[in-house]
Amino acid sequence: MAQFILSGIAALVVVAVGGATVLDRIGRAEAIRGAREVTRLVGGGVMDGDLTDSLVYGTGKDYEDAVDRLDEVVRRSVLQDPVVRVKIWNREGRDKGRILYSDEPRLIGEVYPLDADKQEAFDSGDGYAEVSKLDGEENRFEHGYGKLLEVYLPTISDTHDRRPLLIETYQRYSSVAASGRRTWTAFGPVLLSALVLLELIQVPLARSLTARLRDRQEEREELLKRAIEASEIERRRIAGDLHDGVVQQLAGLSYKLAAASTRSAANGNGEFGAALSEAAADARLSIRQLRSLLVEIHPPNIHSVGLQAALSGLLAPLSSRGVTTRLEVDVGDLAPELEVLLFRVAQEGLHNVAQHAAASSVVVSVTSAPDTVTLVVSDDGRGFSGADRARKATEGHMGLRLLSDLAADQGGGIEVDSEPGAGTVLRLRAPRA
Repeated sequence: MAQFILSGIAALVVVAVGGATVLDRIGRAEAIRGAREVTRLVGGGVMDGDLTDSLVYGTGKDYEDAVDRLDEVVRRSVLQDPVVRVKIWNREGRDKGRILYSDEPRLIGEVYPLDADKQEAFDSGDGYAEVSKLDGEENRFEHGYGKLLEVYLPTISDTHDRRPLLIETYQRYSSVAASGRRTWTAFGPVLLSALVLLELIQVPLARSLTARLRDRQEEREELLKRAIEASEIERRRIAGDLHDGVVQQLAGLSYKLAAASTRSAANGNGEFGAALSEAAADARLSIRQLRSLLVEIHPPNIHSVGLQAALSGLLAPLSSRGVTTRLEVDVGDLAPELEVLLFRVAQEGLHNVAQHAAASSVVVSVTSAPDTVTLVVSDDGRGFSGADRARKATEGHMGLRLLSDLAADQGGGIEVDSEPGAGTVLRLRAPRA
């Protein structure tokens, strides 16, 4: 739940910041578009009829009167916040322009180089807007206004030859930023409210899913315990049937064969007696093997016989196969369920050694610390890689996985370290209590 809520808050912050940025950009873009429209109105409406031959080609008094008339119009209808400066350019040559009019009279009549943007506006006939760098000589009187938005708009004059001119306005950039803030102020609360509402709706759903997940986990643990209990019951039943049936019958058979062997030898039939004696020995060997199998199927009462004795019984079949074994047990009294866990893990580990390791020696050790008990089953066999272990798990070798779940239920854990040709170490750590 904490991870879900924190990730939801993080997503909320990211979306809010991103939304604010996008809305601010939209607002600024709209403000710039509005600035271009203002300049378009200035050229197409306010100054209509004032861009005459007298302004473009006139000289002397005629030119001065045209500038005064245009200046009156501009100051009355154009120079209103956010517009702070107006210039009208006449192109002279390829890369120069003359300022025919400006509300700053010291610029009127001056000739300056046309930068690339102004040339592009003259050539294409399209308007253009950008943040002014104010680094040109013609901008020396605009420095006191701070950051400005510069808008160019080509227009056609009212002269006899329809001379192309360029209207340039400077508008306060603060109005553009304010437009972005207004857009965010208008839409931001709605966006944030929707995101917060979505988060609040998802929290109960997440709680419900968490509760369901917890219930499924508890059901899984309960099913695992029942499966283990059912396995124990079935093991006990099979072990009882074998002990009371086949083992007892083989024991009786071995006694009968031994007695028959003795009688045959006494009657002078030594060869037949030897055969009967060998059959009796085979029956006793079968009984020992079956009893070892019974220990594997259903261990004795470990708490009563002792953990060391029970583990010795697990090592006996390996010893009979010529594997060098060593057992080290250094623990005090343990809880019965912990002893069963230690026995089961050792049993699974030794079973894997017998089936897959081709080991020449095996060591089983059980040591204790104040709070934990550690079981280690190590061999010098062929070992395996991590990929081999994953493949075996998918093929149904689930013993250690089930025991790992059982160990986790008791607060412990199982680790397996192995490398091809370097043997395998199976380690169980579990709390004493």
